[in-house]
Amino acid sequence: MTDDIRDPELPGRLLLTERDALMPLLRDTPDDAFTLRTACPDWNVRQVLAHCGAALIRIVEGRLERGVFSPDSNAADVAERDNWPLGRVLDELERGFTEAGPVIAARSDGLLDLVALGEWVHAGDVREAFGVPGAYAGESADAALALLAVAGRRRKTPLLHVFLPDRSAPLAIGTARDGRPAARLTTDVPTLIRLFADRPLVGARYELTGAERTELHTFG
Repeated sequence: MTDDIRDPELPGRLLLTERDALMPLLRDTPDDAFTLRTACPDWNVRQVLAHCGAALIRIVEGRLERGVFSPDSNAADVAERDNWPLGRVLDELERGFTEAGPVIAARSDGLLDLVALGEWVHAGDVREAFGVPGAYAGESADAALALLAVAGRRRKTPLLHVFLPDRSAPLAIGTARDGRPAARLTTDVPTLIRLFADRPLVGARYELTGAERTELHTFG
């Protein structure tokens, strides 16, 4: 995927893959685990999932008024669901995973594509809270990385060449700036996601040259 070539079906594929991977885990998890804290400040697992479902259903239903997805809007959506039964929160999330893809694809401007990436990262937040291995990896990682490259270009991240294990060529993220040489990052996929999503890096291994870590914070 490049700036000139958009794969409109990619966000939907990522959402469906994540639905099939995440929903069985959520349905089989005891209710008390949904109160566990996550890497998202002030949100536990249930609240992260409420945010994810609310965001996707806004897309499905076309409720995308000015200011939507702002911190205040997100907080209001989560608060609205505080008294919902957990099953209703999960049902809404599953519906969003299932139905949002075609709506995102139909947007010729691609402005909603990165919502799918945010949903995937939040699924990683939930897995990490549950102690599930490979929180920010899995079979959908390639699709997520393709969207991450798009996010880096759209948000003017400095050009970064990422060297990942078992990949013959580096992944390019970001855009060149006034003759500034490309930065280099050697790491694995979960750490790459943690860096760009500003998630905790305890125990993570990476080598970054030519850029500051804070310059990589593309979304959160």
